[in-house]
Amino acid sequence: MVSISKGVLKITEKTELFEKLAKCVVDGDEEGAKQLAEEAIKNGIDAYEAIMQGLAVGMNKVSELYEKGEYYVPEVLLSASAMNMAVEILKPHIKIDKTTKPIAVVLGVVEGDIHDIGKNLVKIMLDAAGYKVIDLGKDVPIGEFVKAAKENGADVIGMSALMTTTMPGMKKVVEQLVAANYREKVKVMIGGAPTTMEYAETIGADMWGKDASSAVGIVKRLTAH
Repeated sequence: MVSISKGVLKITEKTELFEKLAKCVVDGDEEGAKQLAEEAIKNGIDAYEAIMQGLAVGMNKVSELYEKGEYYVPEVLLSASAMNMAVEILKPHIKIDKTTKPIAVVLGVVEGDIHDIGKNLVKIMLDAAGYKVIDLGKDVPIGEFVKAAKENGADVIGMSALMTTTMPGMKKVVEQLVAANYREKVKVMIGGAPTTMEYAETIGADMWGKDASSAVGIVKRLTAH
C-alpha cells in the first residue's frame, strides 16, 4: 500500500498514482506530474513502472486525442513537457535490469512526416531500458537512416509514420539497406497509426509495434541471440 505524504494526495494503491500521473500528462499539468514523480520516489514505487504505467499511458492517450483532432500542437507540447519533467525525476531511480551489451537503436520519423509524439515516447522508453538511442528526429531524409546505422554500428533501425503518404519511405529505407549490403547487419522495426504487421512484412521489415509501450520488448526480441 502506498501512503502519499504531506497530504498531497490520499492514494492507497500504486495504480491510483499511475492514473494520476497519466492524467497530469493528458492535462499538461507540469507541476502535478513533477510532484507525483517525486512522491513516487519517496514511497519506493519503481521508477520504470511509473514511466510505463503512468506517463506512457498518458502520452498514448494524448497521441490518440491528437490523431482524432481533439488535441492540437499546443496541447501536445504541454503534455510532452509535463511528461518530460516527471521523467527527469524518475529516470535516475530506474532499477530495471540494464541490457548487458551496448545495443544501439537508430530512431526517426520518415521524410515528409513531422508527427514525432510516438517516436519521442519510444526514445524515452529505450533510454530508460539502457539502450543507446540515436535520435534522428522527424522528417528524416531516407538516406540518413542507413548512414546513421553504419556510423553507429546500430543493431536496430526504428521508423515511424503517421501519414499514409509517407509510409513508402519505410520501404525505401529497407531497399537502401539491401542495396548497401547492410540488411543482414541491422533489424528494422516500424510503427505509427497507419502501419500494420502486414505492411511491415510487405516492405521487408522485421517487426511492427502497435504503440510506443511495445518498443522495449520488440528491441529485446530482435537483438536476442
